[in-house]
Amino acid sequence: MAERLGEKEAQILDAHLLVLDDNALIEETIHELKETGHNIDSCFHTVAQRYIEAFDKMEDEYLRERAADIRDVARRVLHELLGHSAASLARLGGHRIVVAQDLVPSDTASLERDSVLGIATDTGSRTSHAVIMARSLQVPAVVGLHDATTKLDNGDHVLVDGYEGLVIVNPSDQTLFRYGKIEARQRDIRHAIEAVIPLPAETKDGARINLRANVSGPEELDEIRRFGAEGVGLYRTEGLFIRRDRFPDEEEQYQAYKQVVEALSPQPVVIRTLDLGGDKRLSAFHFTHEEDNPFMGFRAIRFCLEHPDTFREQLRAILRASAHGQVRIMYPMISGLQELIQANLLLDQAKRELRASQTPFDADIAVGSMIEIPSAAWTADQLAPHCSFFSIGTNDLIQYLLAVDRVNDRVAHLYEPAHPAVLRAIQHIIATARQFGLTTSICGEMGGDPLFTPVLLAMGADDLSLAPSGLPDVKYLLRNIKLDDAKELTAKVLQQSDPKNTLALLRQFYLKHMGSLARADVGA
Repeated sequence: MAERLGEKEAQILDAHLLVLDDNALIEETIHELKETGHNIDSCFHTVAQRYIEAFDKMEDEYLRERAADIRDVARRVLHELLGHSAASLARLGGHRIVVAQDLVPSDTASLERDSVLGIATDTGSRTSHAVIMARSLQVPAVVGLHDATTKLDNGDHVLVDGYEGLVIVNPSDQTLFRYGKIEARQRDIRHAIEAVIPLPAETKDGARINLRANVSGPEELDEIRRFGAEGVGLYRTEGLFIRRDRFPDEEEQYQAYKQVVEALSPQPVVIRTLDLGGDKRLSAFHFTHEEDNPFMGFRAIRFCLEHPDTFREQLRAILRASAHGQVRIMYPMISGLQELIQANLLLDQAKRELRASQTPFDADIAVGSMIEIPSAAWTADQLAPHCSFFSIGTNDLIQYLLAVDRVNDRVAHLYEPAHPAVLRAIQHIIATARQFGLTTSICGEMGGDPLFTPVLLAMGADDLSLAPSGLPDVKYLLRNIKLDDAKELTAKVLQQSDPKNTLALLRQFYLKHMGSLARADVGA
């Protein structure tokens, strides 16, 4: 895969090796064999299905997609046990659009870059392997079509529109001509937007906002540089933990943090402490029982405070990395002042331990609280004196404010960033931070949506933290608006009671200021 698609994509298979080495998977398979007397093929399949079903139920989209990793490994192991040979996409022949129920890494590893024109799958989301591979191959992809494999036959002519999420079967000449013009226009748009990458993130009248990246590890450094991020606004450290069946030790964590901090110095790197729990659960992570509602249960800072040795080990690793650049520590899922005070006490203890061993670190390291629970939002004035910045995690904040499970199809439509309760809460948090001299970052999906950029700017957000690839779009819009216009828009938005009216105002503003470069798929 490294030769075909690149080193970054090949790292996906590292997770597969870890699945094969997972003691829990192996031991549970052997236990199943002893308990049932069934053959090993059946026992392995049964145990693997348990893991797949557990991951399928996770709320976090990225982690939910990791069920595909386990499914892929299980399939390949069963092929070997049963003496079957797995199908290979290396035998496509000619230029083809790949249509499948799903594409797993072992499928995509055999893809020939020059033979794939597009990808269409029945299942999947924007974090699925099919999307990751399509991005690497630079081909259009549409996932989650549900029934493409039953409606299409080998030999059909198909047009894949990755902008609108459409697959058109046997398109007419007129449709092909129209899409030829669209393709040329989108290429021009991309070039124009990417031209702003080296330019400052500021409005026409000079208002500045920092555009930082959300990352999960050192493997994303190239993307951070490529898209011109001003440091990292959210380093998700749980990636170091969920890729293995044991906790990484202090040295291992230190090396991972140090690599990113050194590479980006003097730009800041905001490292979020361990955010396990909820949907980020594995058997090795000290979770001893199922919870009826894990998102309101034993997770994030609650887990860390109950496991102070593990927490202090991570804090020491982060502190050590702060000797190599500008590091900021951020606690997730703070619900009130006592949790913040307890976390800071453990941080002070970690500092004393490093001083005792004469290990260098930044004694004045900035400490921030994520505001993603309504109780934290409305007690922000109590939290402010005990930290240096706020970071608003809009994904969870919206979910908790509106009591909406984003992955429940029956209520997902109620998950609405434009809801007046959401916008008023964000305005309140930012205003409170300013009152106490704190900066505020937006690190949820709203921070990467250009529709909300002018509102967040006008409310006084200091930083937006988003996926590296989304930075040019946000920067281009920023450079084409004025702060006064953004404030006028925000005043209108805050008067709305219907989210649909709010979205209409936001889209109207976006289309007006993007002009001929406005993208139809933004906000969809």
